[in-house]
Amino acid sequence: MDNLCCFNSKFSKLAGGRSSCSSGKGRSNQGPTKYGFSLVKGKANHPMEDYHVSKFVQLHGHELGLFAIYDGHLGDSVPAYLQKHLFSNILNEEDFRNDPHRAILKAYERTDQAILSHTPDLGRGGSTAVTAILINARKLWVANVGDSRAVLSRRGQAIQLSIDHEPNTERDDIENRGGFVSNMPGDVARVNGQLAVSRAFGDKNLKSHLSSDPDVTNADVDAETDLLILASDGLWKVMSNQEAVDIVRKVKDPEKAAKQLAIEALVRESKDDISCIVVRFKG
Repeated sequence: MDNLCCFNSKFSKLAGGRSSCSSGKGRSNQGPTKYGFSLVKGKANHPMEDYHVSKFVQLHGHELGLFAIYDGHLGDSVPAYLQKHLFSNILNEEDFRNDPHRAILKAYERTDQAILSHTPDLGRGGSTAVTAILINARKLWVANVGDSRAVLSRRGQAIQLSIDHEPNTERDDIENRGGFVSNMPGDVARVNGQLAVSRAFGDKNLKSHLSSDPDVTNADVDAETDLLILASDGLWKVMSNQEAVDIVRKVKDPEKAAKQLAIEALVRESKDDISCIVVRFKG
């Protein structure tokens, strides 16, 4: 099943990583933490709309691991913008060193305002986001809007760190903003019958009924913390958190593990773009 045709990470950056399939890996310069990623275009007739970030950077004497999945809709301009700007906006917040929670909230809001102010340059589309910042391999800060998901494994037990923002679960907020939730057309609950998530970046035409406020959480990375998975809903539509953790724990190389998740999602007939990042905290 090696029809994933995945290329090295250097090729994934061509044209913004818009090849039908890409993968890569990297590692910390200060410890055993390694990461791998795999992105596979879905079966829809539009171009790949998932973007990702996975890298280590140095900031004020600290090593930061930056990992993100951005799952776009109605085009790829908004996820491409997030790939370029969201992490830099977070790290440039003056509160980041002392209050990462507040800095993440502010940066998400400012980034969404910038996207909306760039319309029509960025079109009418939008994007989910799940971001993870690993500080000195010891502290993890996770934030998300939409249904891209972060799952931690502790001693092999899956722990969901993000919250899926679905129209049915936030119906009251949507209706209080003057919107509505409808399962027509199709069988998926959508904001104003259009969007299947209740929080997103962009989506200017729906913004009065949508939120871009992230849920933010943190976790300690200790001796019992095995790995972290970030993925778009192309994976989670066909796989439980625990199933994903069980698959990844069997594969030591994180790039191969991310590819294996994508392969399994395809076997289970996922039709959407599939993007996975696996961060392994131990060698």
